Amino acid sequence: MSERHTFSPADGNGATLSIRDKTHPLGAVVFYALLIVILLVSIPYASADPWWEASLECATFGLAIISLFEFSINPGVRSLPFALVAPILVLIVFAFIQTLALRSDPESLGGVQIWRSISADPFATRLWMLKMSAYLLMGLMLARYTSNVHRLRWLIGVIAIVGVGSALFGIFRQTTQRHDGFLIFNRLRLGFGYAQFVNRSQFAYLAEMVLGIMLGLLVSRAGKREKKLIYLAASVTLWTALVLSVSRGAILAMLCQIFFLFVVWATGDLRAKALGSDSLLGRLRHSRLLRVMLGCALMASVLAGTIWMGGDHLSTRLENAPMEMNGSANRNAGISRFEIWRATWAMIKDHPIAGIGFGGYWTAIPQYHHGSGEATPQEAHNDYLELLASGGAIGFAFGLWFLFVFLRRAGLIWKTSHEYPRAAALGAATGIFGVAVHSLSDFGLHNALNATILTALIVIATTKIKSEHEEFSPLRKRVEN
Repeated sequence: MSERHTFSPADGNGATLSIRDKTHPLGAVVFYALLIVILLVSIPYASADPWWEASLECATFGLAIISLFEFSINPGVRSLPFALVAPILVLIVFAFIQTLALRSDPESLGGVQIWRSISADPFATRLWMLKMSAYLLMGLMLARYTSNVHRLRWLIGVIAIVGVGSALFGIFRQTTQRHDGFLIFNRLRLGFGYAQFVNRSQFAYLAEMVLGIMLGLLVSRAGKREKKLIYLAASVTLWTALVLSVSRGAILAMLCQIFFLFVVWATGDLRAKALGSDSLLGRLRHSRLLRVMLGCALMASVLAGTIWMGGDHLSTRLENAPMEMNGSANRNAGISRFEIWRATWAMIKDHPIAGIGFGGYWTAIPQYHHGSGEATPQEAHNDYLELLASGGAIGFAFGLWFLFVFLRRAGLIWKTSHEYPRAAALGAATGIFGVAVHSLSDFGLHNALNATILTALIVIATTKIKSEHEEFSPLRKRVEN
């Protein structure tokens, strides 16, 4: 067996209860190796380089082989429900179909009939399939081996290290960088990107996700007070870096996250009252009106602090937002979001059923993007539009299928979990909600680090993990009897 967890005291005689993790030692090897992979994904440049991203994908496939061997020895441990996995598997199969030459060109070349695939770039679509397969396997392994609260704490701890470490590095870089290149990162240009990211919005995605899970743990009743201070310090660090990155979409997403948490907190189940709730203080603690007032005060404080912290730079970017949205900014170059979205929509109308192929957006968009040629968009700056453009109505339907199953599963976990797993699930859902809002105007999930952290959050939000009290109660009853 791989791990031994102790609960003491178990009875009045000083006996010690113990519970053993039911996974094979290979399971522990795979789990902690996955944590190392998550740490390594954050460097260099948050895996923006293809060679580093490919290396990490190979590491994931290698761990999957070990996990398959472990599963053949110990098949009893649960994993992600098939209902959650099925939409991703079907989407990968659909992407493979997009690469097949299934239609012929009505015009032949030199008498030779030309067969074309759905994808505008079959090679890029196959690379996308490999990436999605790696993320799916990582999610399956995390769900299988995050088998108790101890490992859940390890997983969240690694996520926090990556997020807070990147935030601190970003603040340090912003206050000390004086020329292009910073420390060992020679591609970090002065005034561009944030932390180790070459794009400030991609850092913001990471900050939103980690901030969400820290806030979820902070507002919950689970955990000791000294740990709440750690969650608070991490949240303040992430919030500071996120504001200083002056990503407008990120700031909107962060405010939406806080509002989401406020709604959950203010409308949550108040039936479980603490001891002494009949007193005036107890009634105040469980008053909905007081919660609403505190939530409004918090929202106002966060908004004011964001404006103050962002300063003139943030104010300038906010003032330029309407110009960029209506297309009046950079009209000659055609690189405003409005122009990109208009070109993407034209592409969607030409390929409404099966799209232009996952990963093929950058190949197909030039014929629809009528700019000066100074810059050609590589992404749609809206992940929902890009999903519709890449997969058409079929791919978008698979995305809605996954969303439906995820919401249903996350709701079930929220209702049936207690203490730390419940708080972690709330934080993960908050982080995912921030990503969902930010993806309306950016493309941060194209980054390997962000996609990896999102995979981990999905696992945390949808995996049933017993709390420490639930885990040890059966053993305690057996000892007492």
